[in-house]
Amino acid sequence: MKKQQTATVADIFARALDACTPEPGSVIGIALSGGLDSSALLHLAHAWAQEQGVALHAFHVHHGLSPNADAWLAHCEQLCASMNIAFEARHVTVEKNAKTGLEEAARKRRYAALGELCAAHGVRLLLMAHHQDDQAETVLLQLLRGSGTAGLSGMDGANSAPELLANPDLVMARPLLHVSRKQLEAYVAKHGVAHIHDESNDDPRFARNALRHQVMPVLAQAFPGFQERFARSAQHAQSAQRLLTELATQDLAASLDGDCLDLSKLRTLSVDRCYNLLRHWFGTRNLRMPSTAWLVEMLAQLLEARADAQLLVTHPDCHVRRYRDRLYLTPKLADLAGMREKIDRDDVYIPGLEKSGLEFQWTGEASMAFPAYGGVLFFDTVEEGGQGIDVAWLQAQTLTIDFRQGGERLKLALNRPTKSLKYHYQAFDVPAWERERLPLVCAAQQLLFAAGIGHDCHCLSLLERPRIALRWTSC
Repeated sequence: MKKQQTATVADIFARALDACTPEPGSVIGIALSGGLDSSALLHLAHAWAQEQGVALHAFHVHHGLSPNADAWLAHCEQLCASMNIAFEARHVTVEKNAKTGLEEAARKRRYAALGELCAAHGVRLLLMAHHQDDQAETVLLQLLRGSGTAGLSGMDGANSAPELLANPDLVMARPLLHVSRKQLEAYVAKHGVAHIHDESNDDPRFARNALRHQVMPVLAQAFPGFQERFARSAQHAQSAQRLLTELATQDLAASLDGDCLDLSKLRTLSVDRCYNLLRHWFGTRNLRMPSTAWLVEMLAQLLEARADAQLLVTHPDCHVRRYRDRLYLTPKLADLAGMREKIDRDDVYIPGLEKSGLEFQWTGEASMAFPAYGGVLFFDTVEEGGQGIDVAWLQAQTLTIDFRQGGERLKLALNRPTKSLKYHYQAFDVPAWERERLPLVCAAQQLLFAAGIGHDCHCLSLLERPRIALRWTSC
């Protein structure tokens, strides 16, 4: 019986690796903690690699959270040396007071370190030791969290996770996902594979450990073989999720307007399709998935508020804004040093609210950086026959850069009327939240240039002299 069990584990492993199609001569990485699961994985991979002519690299991440961490590293190094497997460790520091919790913070550090190690050694396939019991734990944990099909899908046999691994070229494979913990224990016992025990896996304060030691033994007694059925349910959920993703991809393509969403298109969809589309959109932007309650409230605000409302919904990773019936995801930006006072006035000048701005001289540079105003001002040479600012005149001026303070007006062309900056911003479709971060350039209290709009025509010249055009790029 044991011989059949060992062969089954090896066969399952080999089939999983064949599905990943590693080429002879390639390099495969293994995440090695030193525990039973990863040690069994190392032993299986070593035998398979020798047959296939594939090189192995074992990577160990030292978190420093356990007093035994140094001993674990030494054990992994000695184990790899005895099998002639290349080994490298990476020390990481885990934030013990992280808002996401110690377990999640350690996980993120571990995956980031593994991604870096794979990149350093040209590894494009990383093997993880997750097994069937881990899959059952994941499905049960996600069910307890009230997750949808994405969460109930559990872990994939192979996937890329650039947001975790910071390595877009890396595929993470789990060749033991259809092998039970009991089978791995038998394999390790038969082959005498040495391994360590991580005492943190016994701590019931961690949700996964509580399931593993307190809930799953009861399930196993009442429902023998439940792990395999949970894994089968995860496969059904994965199939459903693939269909949802396919639908969301189509809906997103039909609703995108540049980087934003056309809300009129969302209004033609059912509420469930809107939620599916928005979750997919957040995923494509590598943003944390919002809760169902947050998503319901956000969609209601966006679709039901009056047309001229300047809506702002805060997400942990970004701001969700509506402008002209379009939905934007904008980064959370800190105030710039030049934003001494936010003033929302466009048409009325109010004495006493003047701001000094930053005075500077232009001496012919191609560009000048203004960190306090969040960008770079470029001085582009104007081709013959084009309009621009006279170079000699501009170099003789004391220039000022500042954000708008209210009352500024600009004339784009001689045959067009002078209008307020608010009018021009609206005409150029500049959203309200971007306007407060677009500076103005003046000379002798005369407005020369408004970022996001252009030059005042009074400062432009057609004379056959060297001329430049101003251009602003936000950092």
